[in-house]
Amino acid sequence: MSVESGLKTFRDADGLWENYPVMEIASHEGWLRNPEKVNNFYNMLRKKSQDCAPNEGHKLVAGMEKDYHVDVVTQNVDDLHERAGSTHVIHLHGELMKVCSSNEPYDERYIRTLTPDDCEVKPGEKAGDGSLLRPHIVFFGEAVPMIEPAAELVSKADILIVIGTSLVVYPAAGLLGYAKHSAEVYLIDPKPAKVNDDRIHIIAKGASEGMKELLGIIKP
Repeated sequence: MSVESGLKTFRDADGLWENYPVMEIASHEGWLRNPEKVNNFYNMLRKKSQDCAPNEGHKLVAGMEKDYHVDVVTQNVDDLHERAGSTHVIHLHGELMKVCSSNEPYDERYIRTLTPDDCEVKPGEKAGDGSLLRPHIVFFGEAVPMIEPAAELVSKADILIVIGTSLVVYPAAGLLGYAKHSAEVYLIDPKPAKVNDDRIHIIAKGASEGMKELLGIIKP
C-alpha cells in the first residue's frame, strides 16, 4: 500500500530485509541480543516514513468514508492511512510511531506516541515501568493481538478490499476466511497472488490506479 509513497516493502527483492537480517532487528531474540541496534533501525524507519506522504491510494481509501463505513486493517506499520484521513485503522503488526515497555508491550500506561520532531529512541531510554523502550511492533514469533478484532470486522463486511498483499503471510492471510459468503471481495495488486476463490475479483494494478478502477465499479 505504501510503495507508491516511497516506502519499501519488507519482503520484495529490494526490500528492507535485504540489508538488515530480519531476525536481528525484528525478533524478540534480536531485541534481547542488541536492543540498541533494533531501536536504531526503527529510528531510521520512522524518519524515512515521515519524509513520505500518503499516496492517491491512501487518499481514495480515506475518501470512501464519505459514502461508507470503512475500517482499515493494515499490515503496514506506518501512519500513512491516518495521515490520509482514515479514522478507523487497525494495525496488525504494530505502529511505527509508538514505543512501549519491553516488559509489558501492550500495557497502555507505557505506550507513547512519538512526534515527527521527536521520533528517536535514545540508547538506554526507558519506559514508565523502568524497562527499556522498544518499538511498538509485533516482532516475529510474537502473538498478533489485533487479529481477533480484525477478524470480527471482516466477518461483518459487505465489501472486502485487499490491497497489495501476497496473501501468504499468516495470520493476516487467514482473514479472507472470515468474510461472509455474500461479501464482494476485490484484490488489488499489480502482481496478484493465485487464489482459488471465485468470489475474488482481481484488479491487477497498483494501489492508486486499482482504487480508481474499484471506485468506478462500486459507486454507491
